[in-house]
Amino acid sequence: MRRREFIKVIAGSAAWPLVVRAQQPERVRRIAVLALDDADNRASYAAFLQALQQLGWIDGQNVRIDTRWAGGSASDFRKDATDIVALAPDVIVATGTAPMVPLLQATHTVPIVFTTVADPVGAGFVDTMARPGGNATGFVQFEYSLTGKWLELLAAPEKRKPKGCPQVR
Repeated sequence: MRRREFIKVIAGSAAWPLVVRAQQPERVRRIAVLALDDADNRASYAAFLQALQQLGWIDGQNVRIDTRWAGGSASDFRKDATDIVALAPDVIVATGTAPMVPLLQATHTVPIVFTTVADPVGAGFVDTMARPGGNATGFVQFEYSLTGKWLELLAAPEKRKPKGCPQVR
């Protein structure tokens, strides 16, 4: 082998790791889900998977979804929360109030996104809905402070009638 050919081979083999590194597949993201095992949560979970698919996130291809269906007791949620955090997911999705306390006790670093929690501020899961702080954030079905207004409307039906409207009998 000539000297120039030898140098080309050596130089080419030195660049090979750079080429291999550039062709690494995308990292598979990991989502963990903790929910009470009931029909409503199963239906919401199916819709969640469908929405992820529409966005290009396919379970087993570019995302891995680990789901725990808790039986409803506090010990079930504690055990499942510990198991989920041990998996080191990128994010945890919690459905309902029951899984939030054990999840917040199990991790202070993994982001937790909650759904269907009635009063996350009052429960101490977040500081405020606008600035949650900590590692938890999420969605509520209605603003908790509206419940007082709902009670006002139920207690005083005459206040619902706009002024100047004739009385219907």
